[in-house]
Amino acid sequence: MAGEKLWPLFVWWRKRGAPSRGPTSDEVRTAKDILAGLVAQQWFEEMALRSLGDPAPMPVPWSSTERRELADHPEIIARGTVAFPGLAVHIADLARNFRALRCRRLVILGDPGTGKTTLAVQMMLELLRTRRPDEPVPVLLSAARWDSQRHPRLQEWLTASLAMNYPALLAEGLGPDIPETLVARGEVLPVLDGLDELPDQARADMLTALNRSMCDKHQLILTCRTTQFAAAVDKIGDVLTAAAVIEPHVMSPAVAADYLEACLPPVPRPAWPPILEALRSGTAPALAQITSTPLGLWLVRATYIAPGVDPSRLLELGRGGTAELYDHLCDQLIPALVSTLPPADGPVQPFRPQHAWSPEQVGHWLTYLSRQLSRDPSDQRDMAWWHVARYTSSRPVQVGAGVVIGILAGTGALLLTKLLHAGASIGVLFALGVAIWIGSWFTEPPGHADFHLRGRLPELLSIGRDALIIATLAGLVSALTTFAIRPDLKAALMGAWAYAVLAGVGYLLVYGLIRWVERPTTGTTARSPQSTWRADRNLTFIRILAGLGAGLALSVVGLMAKQLWSLVIAAGLVLGLLIGLLLGKHHAWLAYILTIPRLATKGRLPLRAMDFLDDAHRLGLLRTEGPYYQFRHVELQEHLARQPER
Repeated sequence: MAGEKLWPLFVWWRKRGAPSRGPTSDEVRTAKDILAGLVAQQWFEEMALRSLGDPAPMPVPWSSTERRELADHPEIIARGTVAFPGLAVHIADLARNFRALRCRRLVILGDPGTGKTTLAVQMMLELLRTRRPDEPVPVLLSAARWDSQRHPRLQEWLTASLAMNYPALLAEGLGPDIPETLVARGEVLPVLDGLDELPDQARADMLTALNRSMCDKHQLILTCRTTQFAAAVDKIGDVLTAAAVIEPHVMSPAVAADYLEACLPPVPRPAWPPILEALRSGTAPALAQITSTPLGLWLVRATYIAPGVDPSRLLELGRGGTAELYDHLCDQLIPALVSTLPPADGPVQPFRPQHAWSPEQVGHWLTYLSRQLSRDPSDQRDMAWWHVARYTSSRPVQVGAGVVIGILAGTGALLLTKLLHAGASIGVLFALGVAIWIGSWFTEPPGHADFHLRGRLPELLSIGRDALIIATLAGLVSALTTFAIRPDLKAALMGAWAYAVLAGVGYLLVYGLIRWVERPTTGTTARSPQSTWRADRNLTFIRILAGLGAGLALSVVGLMAKQLWSLVIAAGLVLGLLIGLLLGKHHAWLAYILTIPRLATKGRLPLRAMDFLDDAHRLGLLRTEGPYYQFRHVELQEHLARQPER
């Protein structure tokens, strides 16, 4: 499966390195039509699955923002009147106004649950439906997946994303370098969703990168929460160049009732007409308050209309308090979403889970996480995967790991020395040392491997200098020891040379390599929880490989000392593995791996916890902000945290 995903990128990379004739105009037009068809098929299916456009888009009124500090000069945004001046705007009108912009750039702002992503998807599909041959193809991408340090220009990342997500563009019949050509010619309209899901500094860096990447022909649609966008604009001291900025307004009870009625079958359940009448007449104030926003309207539709359940309680609770109605909708939300959103059957389906979980499991595990967040005095919103290691005592793991390592080390010492007391002593020392050493793993932040050379020459020279010193000392000690035992200068120098090389290489493979590549994950490098988890895992594997290399070097030393080769190699590999695991400053992935099975046996989280969190994000229950997961709706988090512990 991994090979299938990496093959398109390999083919695209190979094509880039070879001279080619360049695609013809016909090939470019064909590629655009193929891309437009793939995007439309993908998102029409998602829209149908989520019922976002059935029977019509949610009637949210949007208009140009009144916060002048968030938008560019009006005369730069559009010729003549300011775009998006009205409230009752249909998707077709929004698309028409978008095309009237000078540079066709749009920022969609709003508070949580106001329908920013939904509007972006609906606009993308409308632009596809009415696309003329000379217009670019809109493609929706998650802003959190753009690493602006790895791809400083938007066009570089957009090219790589097209090659990865739409491998049909790499077909031989379309000509060479089609993804790069489409992007370079401005034939792709990026729709970047979820700028607010990045950390503060990364969000500001992305706005800066966008302004530096785009010229007058480049188009863009961007979604972000209003508060986070305003903070990023203030941080960089500039707006998104030539972009119109729109925000939503509340919906009236009559509009909400009309929308719900249109979503119902022609002959609805008997309980629905009284509910809609109460909403229109104002006799259900709690229901009117909740349905004044897209989030509340979506909650009602997701929990009662989509599953087709009896809505009788909706009228009763709609006449009461808003908090009570919210709690009731939160109770129904998880079972409704899990039952109506089946697992995905393809990789590019971001709004569908990848695995099958029961509603009871999802509710139980999210309740546990919400309760853990409520107990955190420092931050009750950000859910970090490496914090899972703090949810239970690490002492049993420390003791267990110490015992296992102690047994291995003691057994190896016993076989090498043939002395029982030596094996026992070394085993006890290793057990105590490991048990104490790994205690810090459970509080360490994640890290990542950085192999970049630019600007790091002094660091490399420092590591090389230290390796040379270690090698010199090892050679000197070896020469003096050998000469003292047998005064043969030639033999002493030959042995010293070998030991010096082994010591220097061993230092470079283990401490030097780890010291050079290991870096903490900061706000600018943490793009998403999944990428941060994988980066720390990869760093662990690099340390293990380096440790095994050092272990082989130690095995060579043992062979030079005429020890049994099988025993020496086994001992060297075990010791190298231990060195690779213990060295370094970032062991968050190891702590996670050691903790999750214990939580899973207690039923608090699944064994595939990261898969579950990703699926909860796909279901719309969680969102991401940099390396953290957050409950998308704080009402759901607070509701779950109040549930009695089972």
